[in-house]
Amino acid sequence: MKIIDVHAHIAQYIAGFTSRGELRAIGQGKAQYSTGETFQMFPREMGDIGVSPEALLKVMDENGVEKAVLLQGNWLGFQNEYTYEAVRKFPNRFVGAATYDPFCVNVELIKKHLFDELGFKIVKFELSNGSGLMANRPPVYIDGTVMNDCFAHAREKGLTVVLDIGRPRNPCWQVDALASVILKYPQINFVICHLLAPQRNDGELLKEALRKLVAPNVYFDIAALAHNQKPESYPYPTAVEHLKNAKSIVGAERLMFGSDMPCTLTRESYQNLVNYVIYGGVFTKSELADVFYNTADKVFFG
Repeated sequence: MKIIDVHAHIAQYIAGFTSRGELRAIGQGKAQYSTGETFQMFPREMGDIGVSPEALLKVMDENGVEKAVLLQGNWLGFQNEYTYEAVRKFPNRFVGAATYDPFCVNVELIKKHLFDELGFKIVKFELSNGSGLMANRPPVYIDGTVMNDCFAHAREKGLTVVLDIGRPRNPCWQVDALASVILKYPQINFVICHLLAPQRNDGELLKEALRKLVAPNVYFDIAALAHNQKPESYPYPTAVEHLKNAKSIVGAERLMFGSDMPCTLTRESYQNLVNYVIYGGVFTKSELADVFYNTADKVFFG
């Protein structure tokens, strides 16, 4: 099975800023919030205070992953330059997404550097209440003026837009607003992270949301879908059910495999994240080729 992982992360060092304040590295893959809580952020063997592209490549090579898309967010901290350097060093293995805070006073200078000078072709925005744009400010509206400026810029530059709108029942989970943005910007390919992050009892809610987002310019990654069903464990029957519903509504050709590594690997092996999708009985052989490779190759590497 050829694999492209469309949702992976590297970090020169953990430098997050979240709803719990600063998130800093404390060594051996552990991190600490400003509230004092500590936790294992990524496997110790993948790094001490950060995760290098070489550490990701080791996991990829051990699991037959040909290429990966490097995404960013506030949880690990913005890593634009580090991502750019990784893609330059390993151009046949990685493509990278830039990110920026649209509320920065000098946002135009930032965009000029990221997209005109460094040449990023993908932009990612996380709006979640936990570690996205809404983690430390009032609600940000996906169809509001600030985000519309971001989407207009992406349309002008021909960028693919990756969006994480957080979890259901939070102010960030603005499915209707997202649907209106998708309709407004048909020229942009949108990739929605985590299949909208449904939890264990969200089957009907997910189906209702997906029906609103069916469009020729919309794709979904399934990163952390299994993780979001905890304490459920492999083979993740609820995640499989979510995949079955998603296939029936948006089609297998709109779904893309992602691992959300390195953080998900503190709880599960990479192989199991692959296997529950393969052996869940949802997809035919040709559909699995789309989910694991063909669609991602078209959307991110084509």
